[in-house]
Amino acid sequence: MSEVELVHDEHGGVSVVVGGQPQSYVSLDDPEGLVFEYVQHLAAAVDALLPAPAHPRVAITHVGGAGLSLPRWVHATRPGSPQVVLEPDTALTELVRRELPLPRGHRIRVRPQRGREGVAALADASADVVVVDAFADGAVPADLVTQEFFADVARVLRPGGFVLMNCPDDPGLRYLVRVAAGMREGVGPVALVALRDVLKGRRYGNAVLVASPDGVDADAITRQLRRWPFPSGVMTPGELLARTGGARPIHDGEDVPPPTAPDPGAWRVR
Repeated sequence: MSEVELVHDEHGGVSVVVGGQPQSYVSLDDPEGLVFEYVQHLAAAVDALLPAPAHPRVAITHVGGAGLSLPRWVHATRPGSPQVVLEPDTALTELVRRELPLPRGHRIRVRPQRGREGVAALADASADVVVVDAFADGAVPADLVTQEFFADVARVLRPGGFVLMNCPDDPGLRYLVRVAAGMREGVGPVALVALRDVLKGRRYGNAVLVASPDGVDADAITRQLRRWPFPSGVMTPGELLARTGGARPIHDGEDVPPPTAPDPGAWRVR
């Protein structure tokens, strides 16, 4: 497994750095204080599509764990929510749980499994949300971007459920459009959430794909994004389809090199 470092800052927060790449930011005193812009986008999508007043508890499966920032946020905003985290790096999990302990009363269960095998072991209709935020050597693992994987994710979703995926890309989003095509075929309509300069193709950056068999309310996500400080935007399923309609899904066995961060660390924290 990659080298792990915990970097403390003057605000009392801790960055979990894996293989030179910042993977999570954790504040034990403020689990709702999400620092990375893409984690705010993930949270905004959850709040928009499963608002807390109507959904005080949600079942969420996380593919990728690191510092468990989003699971901590879910517990803080929806106490008692059952959560499964698929994180194969047991040394990383042990370090995080020892140095950054989870809150009392949580229902977060970390399983030492890779994403593909872990999702395959999940029961049908067992999750309201599946969040895919996994990296190996600075890139999304190849077996987590295929149409076949997304079809298995769809099997796990409950009615009204959806999948969120952090999929960084270079300007032009040529890799992301193929991933989005596979999500559309495997799950359903797909929307895109990102900083505006990433949406406009100006620079490398994180992009969150949102897909559901029942469709995606992009307007609700847009309203939620106004609560957060970053200048972000949403590409609706129709707009994304117009941009990616000719893209081919990635299939198991294909060798499609993913983009990697050009400057480790600098692009993920704003």
